[in-house]
Amino acid sequence: MSAEPLTSIGDADFLFKNTPVKIMVNRNCPEIELAGLKVGPFQEGKEYEVRFWIAQELKRAGIARFREEEMLDLVKLNKIHWKERVQASQQVASLPEDFYPRLRRYLADLKSGAIKKPEKMRDYEKARRLSRDIINLRLKKIVSLASSPAQTNQILGSLTREERVVYERLYGIISEWRAKILKIKGGGES
Repeated sequence: MSAEPLTSIGDADFLFKNTPVKIMVNRNCPEIELAGLKVGPFQEGKEYEVRFWIAQELKRAGIARFREEEMLDLVKLNKIHWKERVQASQQVASLPEDFYPRLRRYLADLKSGAIKKPEKMRDYEKARRLSRDIINLRLKKIVSLASSPAQTNQILGSLTREERVVYERLYGIISEWRAKILKIKGGGES
């Protein structure tokens, strides 16, 4: 994915939906048309790369499944949480650029699974707790970074698109506020 500027979470979701992902095909399928776009044919057992939204439709139809490394799960979420907690206050662990769109979809899938099978509610609640903690840890670090002098690209490179938007907005607000506070007016006023 390219680093196009975002103005909303919707922008990030749009970019994510059009990101290529790998799928494994469950059964043979002739060429099909999705929203005016032809995809396939697909052969059972083979791996293909398609845009995320196409993969979702193929999954929904039972034709394909996402490859394991494409999916977020509790083990991966726990690992991300641990990495974020052990980082220093000015260090942000690197996340995949599409972490938040994947997280939103993972939580939505867990929630709908918990509605169908109440015993899955524990997984949903744990994932929500971990997610909230990851977000809070990262936001604290972003606020701290935005309050400091301009950061290097290396540090900012660990932020996702959505986080860079928050950082840039906060940095602008804080810099402007700081400049106004320190502005010395003429005529002996301080």
